[in-house]
Amino acid sequence: MSLNTTAPLTVPRPLATPTDLTAEGVSQITAALNALAADAVGLYLKTKNYHWHLSGPHFRDYHLMFDEQAGQLLASVDVLAERVRRLGGTTLRSTGHVLRLQRVTNDDEDFVTAPDMLARLLAENGAMAARQRDAHEVCDRQRDYATASLLEVFIDETEWRTWFLFEAMQGDAGR
Repeated sequence: MSLNTTAPLTVPRPLATPTDLTAEGVSQITAALNALAADAVGLYLKTKNYHWHLSGPHFRDYHLMFDEQAGQLLASVDVLAERVRRLGGTTLRSTGHVLRLQRVTNDDEDFVTAPDMLARLLAENGAMAARQRDAHEVCDRQRDYATASLLEVFIDETEWRTWFLFEAMQGDAGR
């Protein structure tokens, strides 16, 4: 096994962790994971925004659910960033970097109803799952099974969030 010690040109030499993946592979995986990390930061903030500004009859349930989901998103950022570093890539550096990469839509409205919060988070989590699957395909093509395995956990967590949001949207219609 030969190790790639020539990481992509954007990585300072002291940060170019040796790997048996190709430089192109590291670059592709790094781009995919950094975008997912930026999305996780964006969705974390959107979820916390709703957690902080929630109002309505299901306040306690939604407040706790949003907080739990936000915590899950925030925890994923460090895992993604450290995986990028283990591959010899560099990761997010600033809020500006996050803003350039994130695909989560910002929500700066003064007030959003609880049903709209649920619907928006459901849509964002659905989009995130699709992007996580795309990143998984990049990892598969590059034979990076460890990163693919991490992404499988995050896809499952995203599907869990989607499920809870969907069920919360069902209301009392079935009773």
